[in-house]
This record gives sequence, structure tokens and C-alpha cells, in this order.
Amino acid sequence: MTAESPSAVPEPGTPVRGSSTGRPVMALLDLIGRRWALRVLWELHSAARPVTFRDLRARCDNMSSSLLTRRLHELTETRLVGRAEAGYTLTESGNRLLGHLRPISAWADGWAAELGIERSEAD
Repeated sequence: MTAESPSAVPEPGTPVRGSSTGRPVMALLDLIGRRWALRVLWELHSAARPVTFRDLRARCDNMSSSLLTRRLHELTETRLVGRAEAGYTLTESGNRLLGHLRPISAWADGWAAELGIERSEAD
């Protein structure tokens, strides 16, 4: 599989979209920039306990099950998501990542306010 292949899982040290060097930050941005990946992480982060596939799919506006399966595979292979007996959950690494994304989310809220766009409470 090549880095451009949608089935290739981005990992540091391997060429990814936008980076022939495979710098870790570029691999991360490739991974979380994939359709629905960040939403899956966000939904797992906001859950108080492990989430079943069906519940996660519902939380993600009933995204296609094949795409959710693909994203969960990528996120588990990269150790951001773990599989528990009761469903899916963020790993310690996944929780740390979401903690680092909070300031970016706060910045984006301020940016939207500067543009005069109200934030949706659903997001």
C-alpha cells in the first residue's frame, strides 16, 4: 500500500499525504484529517463509558458502517482507540491527543465569533 492509498494507515516515519518524510505531526494530521476520524475521537472522548459500534454510529449521524469500520481499524491500529468488552474507548494516548486539541477548539470558537458565526451546540 502507498501513503496515498486510502487503506494505508498513516504512521510516523512513512510518507503520508503532504509529507514525503513522514514527520510524526504530518502522519497525525493525515490520520485525524480523514473523513469522520476526528468526529469518532470526539464522540468517544465525550462518552462516560465504552461505546458500542451501533451507538457510535448513531452518535456520528449514522455514518456508513463500512466507513466507521475503516476509521475504527485505523484508530485502533494507531493506538488512539481501544476495544473494551463493552465497546470502543479512547486509549490513554487518545485522551492525551484530545486534551491537546482543546486549545485548538477554543481558538476555532474565537475565530468563528470574529467572523460573526455562532457555534452550533451539537458540535
